[in-house]
Amino acid sequence: MDRRTLLASGLALPLLQPARAGAQTAAAQPAATPAAATRSHALSLLGDPALPADFPHFPWVNPAAPKGGEIALTALGSFDSFNQYVLRGTAAVGLVNLYDTLLKQSSDEASTEYCHLAAAIEQPADRMGVTFELRPEARFHDGRPVTAEDVVWTFNTLRQSGRPFYRAYWADVAEVVAEGPRRVTYRFRTNENRELALILGQMPVLPKHWWEGRDFARPLLEPPLGSGPYRLERFEAGRSLVYRRVPDYWAAGLPTAKGTANFDVMRYEYFRDATVALEAFKAGQIDFRTENIAKEWATAYDFPAVQRGLVKRDEIRHELPTGMQAFAMNLRRPLFQDARVRRALIEVFDFEWMNANLFYGSYTRTTSYFSNSELASSGVPEGRELEILQAYKGRIPDRLFTEPYRLPVTDGSGNNRDGLRRALDLLRGAGWVVKDRKLVNAAGQNFAFEILLNGPSFERVALPYMQNLQRLGMEPRIRTIDPAQYQVRIDAFDYDMTVDGQGQSLSPGNEQRDFWTSAKAQENGSQNVAGIANPVVDELVELVIAAPDRAELVARTRALDRVLLWNDYMIPQWHSRTFRLAYWDKFGRPPRNPKYALALDSWWIEQGREGTVEQGKREARPQ
Repeated sequence: MDRRTLLASGLALPLLQPARAGAQTAAAQPAATPAAATRSHALSLLGDPALPADFPHFPWVNPAAPKGGEIALTALGSFDSFNQYVLRGTAAVGLVNLYDTLLKQSSDEASTEYCHLAAAIEQPADRMGVTFELRPEARFHDGRPVTAEDVVWTFNTLRQSGRPFYRAYWADVAEVVAEGPRRVTYRFRTNENRELALILGQMPVLPKHWWEGRDFARPLLEPPLGSGPYRLERFEAGRSLVYRRVPDYWAAGLPTAKGTANFDVMRYEYFRDATVALEAFKAGQIDFRTENIAKEWATAYDFPAVQRGLVKRDEIRHELPTGMQAFAMNLRRPLFQDARVRRALIEVFDFEWMNANLFYGSYTRTTSYFSNSELASSGVPEGRELEILQAYKGRIPDRLFTEPYRLPVTDGSGNNRDGLRRALDLLRGAGWVVKDRKLVNAAGQNFAFEILLNGPSFERVALPYMQNLQRLGMEPRIRTIDPAQYQVRIDAFDYDMTVDGQGQSLSPGNEQRDFWTSAKAQENGSQNVAGIANPVVDELVELVIAAPDRAELVARTRALDRVLLWNDYMIPQWHSRTFRLAYWDKFGRPPRNPKYALALDSWWIEQGREGTVEQGKREARPQ
């Protein structure tokens, strides 16, 4: 979620929309507010917040949801750290439940956040900063208050010692200062970064006093102190974790928390691969799972507990942008630096056959880095998008202006002769020829590379792709490693090709620097997995971040999308527009789901059904 444009024109375009005039909570009333500042209970990038200052709770929750019970969930791989903010170590799942943020995102609105740790937000007229006033009742689990000093320490520590992402995401912050025990102000380098105040509101606030004497840059295997709805009660390193609801959680009565965090216990069990995790679910060891493998969704859920109605299945449609999932070629490797080679690898990928034979026709081909949203480019550029792109003529492919970007489409038979023929022509143009059934270059080097995977479930996709590549004389190989090793290699850019998934929001911005820019291509731990280092992309990213309004954001994002596509940096795969859920039928849930999230935190345990389900689980387990 980010954006930016050129506000150097001096136009005072409204950026983050303050709350509508109306009642404010007592905690939000200031002693005095400078006339030049606006004060609000929420921030939004796309208009006024939908909820007034005195809203009682988020509209998709049940504020009277009962508390109690336990939910058992799965995780894959292993873990050796409770510090998810640094490169070292493999962080455990669920740690987000330990910490509160200054603002809380509304899952029913695009790019809108409401006061949570903060009681109020102030913005000066020139938009060169933002001030958060903290709630006096905010507490860490040890009873100590959450202070402005904690906010300052968290920001500076994450930027100095955290993952490289934070330095990119917060690059336009000049400084942060505590102006009192409960008042913290960020000062900006520019007023062109539209979303900066909003993304600062997403920052978790860590306890400075607890971290004193501990090395923040190292992995942590000690339950950390938080302020959120759960605390880490116990764990078995690499195997399981138990989070317990904090009974006297300071924010339980806030409108941003009512109806959420309803489970007394959240237990995570780790499994080495998805197949074992599914079997654990069938046996009743796990209560809830999302199914990401189309074959399993189509064939694996016809077991006795489903037939007896003890296990339910559901598909929930969402409106989330689906981003880009793809085979990412590592452009840091000389093998992939020629665009003709990259396009050849795209021509060989037979999505239609895979969708019919592996996925039961359940997926849609991804044709944009901002798929399933109005931000996706299509057809040929026109209007404002065309004006933006014309400034880069001679530096971007000429065909971009006259042809729609198209991915190859096959007949689904598995005999992709046309694609192989086009690929071979492209490879010849790039200096590769077939000799003795091997694809070699002028130096006699074979076209050999490794596809790195973090689990066996994706092998059934990579294997048929590898077989088609072998028909061209290439020598691809697949290497599957555990998630911990995989993360180390990804952070160090130690791979030839891998599967990458770049999620997007409805308001792209600052995070795009970490995804695509030259500065991040060589910074270990960045999310520029493909190693893209293109000055035009760099400039377009900055334009996106600086977009002054929604119309300009859409045009600039489409221009960025089009340039990324026409450089063939990745081999696009597919996306789904639904959450696929399977769960033992002991849950209650609100009558509707928000547009942009699954919102499992708004579910609860139905005590009347729990006994029947537990009996069914016992019967399902091997004797």
